[in-house]
Amino acid sequence: MDWSKMFSSRVVVFGCGNILIGDDAAGPRVVELLERDPDVPEDVALLDVGTSIRTILFDLINAPTPPKRVIIVDATTESGRTPGEFWEIDIDSMDPKKISDFSIHMFPTVNMLKDLQDNTTMEVKIVVVQTGYIPDEMDERLSPEVEAALPALAAKVKELTEI
Repeated sequence: MDWSKMFSSRVVVFGCGNILIGDDAAGPRVVELLERDPDVPEDVALLDVGTSIRTILFDLINAPTPPKRVIIVDATTESGRTPGEFWEIDIDSMDPKKISDFSIHMFPTVNMLKDLQDNTTMEVKIVVVQTGYIPDEMDERLSPEVEAALPALAAKVKELTEI
């Protein structure tokens, strides 16, 4: 993983999540899949940021040459969704309470992503997958549903890198 690519790439993909907490690892696992894909363009940075997205976004805000698009890949729990289901979230349609929420893992740090989108030339895309397994203790296993969804989720993210 070449962190310097964050400051020189056309598109930056951030895989968010804790690899030790079941399905929360979906973002980093998508980054792993894309890193092995020879068809991902050279000007796309693929970064596993774990749970450190807030700090990374501060750096990105100050980048001398910002990317055209930032793609966030994360896991979520939303009632009425099926484990392994993934979709794109529109920042502009989110509940304002969630946008100003400063929790570490709120899709993640939506307030900063909203600022990036509204106050810079960067376009922000957020893709999330519904979790099926979030353990109470450390466990690196993914649910079968999220594991099965990873290739299609990676393909969706790869599609979003085409601008």
